[in-house]
Amino acid sequence: MAKAIHSMIRVLDENRSVAFYRTALGLDIAERLDFDTFTLVYLSNDASEFELELTINKDRTEPYALGDGYGHLALSVDDLDAEHLRLTEAGLNPGKIVAFERDGVLLARFFFLVDPDGYKIEVLKRHGRYK
Repeated sequence: MAKAIHSMIRVLDENRSVAFYRTALGLDIAERLDFDTFTLVYLSNDASEFELELTINKDRTEPYALGDGYGHLALSVDDLDAEHLRLTEAGLNPGKIVAFERDGVLLARFFFLVDPDGYKIEVLKRHGRYK
């Protein structure tokens, strides 16, 4: 059986991205591997074994084209309102909290955040399937 271990995104500025993910999601560097033309930085926290891999191509100066797909990273939190307030106070400009219902039943409460490279991050309240 397959086990999800990481997701990779390409970023321009290692320090800016590491600082963002530390402040926004409590992710710290688990490992940093430097090569001649690129660097890999693995971020994680104690809540999960899953890691976010940042790839920094050393010759890249232009932002990456993210396309018009609606891909995103999703994380869950116990207290969505407190997390939204914390991120707002940190100046990270989270989107508005949305309650998503189907047939009058709450499926999810969430908001989106955007990282320095334009990647979307969905922050969901732990509820139902979003544990």
